[in-house]
Amino acid sequence: MSASPKLRSKLKRAPLVLISPDTQAKGNEFSDASISLSEAYQKTLFTAGCIPVVLAGITSREYIAEAVRRCDGVLLTGGDDLNPNLYTESLPAKIRKTVSPATGDRDLRELMLVDEIFRQQKPLLGICRGHQIVNVALGGTLVADIGLQVPGAINHRRMDKKQEKVHEVQLAAGSLLASITGTQSLGVNSTHHQSLEKIADLLQVTAKSADGVVEGTELRPELAHLLPFFVTVQFHPERLATRHPEHQEIFNKFVRVCAQNSKSKL
Repeated sequence: MSASPKLRSKLKRAPLVLISPDTQAKGNEFSDASISLSEAYQKTLFTAGCIPVVLAGITSREYIAEAVRRCDGVLLTGGDDLNPNLYTESLPAKIRKTVSPATGDRDLRELMLVDEIFRQQKPLLGICRGHQIVNVALGGTLVADIGLQVPGAINHRRMDKKQEKVHEVQLAAGSLLASITGTQSLGVNSTHHQSLEKIADLLQVTAKSADGVVEGTELRPELAHLLPFFVTVQFHPERLATRHPEHQEIFNKFVRVCAQNSKSKL
C-alpha cells in the first residue's frame, strides 16, 4: 500500500535522527558481530515526526563525523555496561564480576559520537546507557553496581516490569525535563544496575530517585548554548510512550528541536 500524499509530504520535511544501536557478539545471531535496535526507539521517534537512521557498526572517525553531519539530531540508546577502565583505575573483583561490558567497539564508537555531537552542535537525547556514556565521555564516572555500592538503594533492576512505572523520580524545578513532562514527580521504569557517580563538569543533575540515584542530566545553564537540545535519562521513556503521553513528549520535544536544526541548514 502506497503512502498518502499527506504522509509523503510530511516525510519529505521530516528531520533525520541518527540512532546509535546496541551490539551483539559473534555467534549470538550471526556468524559475525552485529548491531541490534529495539523497535520501540524507532516507532517512538517516527511517531514524534522524524525519520530514524541507524548508525552502522563501523568505528571510523570520518564515517561518524559524516553521519552526524547529515543528520539533525542523535539518540544514544540503552544496552550493556561500559568498560569500567573508561572511568576508574581500579575496581574490586567482587564488583567487576557484576559488569557486562558491551561487545565489540561500541564504547569507542560512542565516545567518538559524543565528541562529534558537541563539535557539530547537534541535538542530543541519551537513554540509559546513553545517559551513562555521555557523562563518562565528558569526564564523569559511574557507580559500577548500585546494589553493592549504594547503601539503602531501591531495586533499580526491574527486568520483570520493563514496560511499567515502578518508582518516581523528582525533577528539578525549572529544568527542561520538568518543562517537557509538565511535572516534578515523574513515574518511570527501571532496568539498570549502574548509575552516575561523579557528574561531568558540563552537566547538572535534573532528576533523582528517592535513594539519590541520578536519573537525568542537562547542560549547566551557562553552558546550555553548546547544544540546541540536551537531555539524558536513566529510564526508558520509549517503553512507556504509547501509554504515557509525558514520556512520548520527551521525544516530541527532541524531534521538534531537530526539525528546527534541519531548517537552519537550508
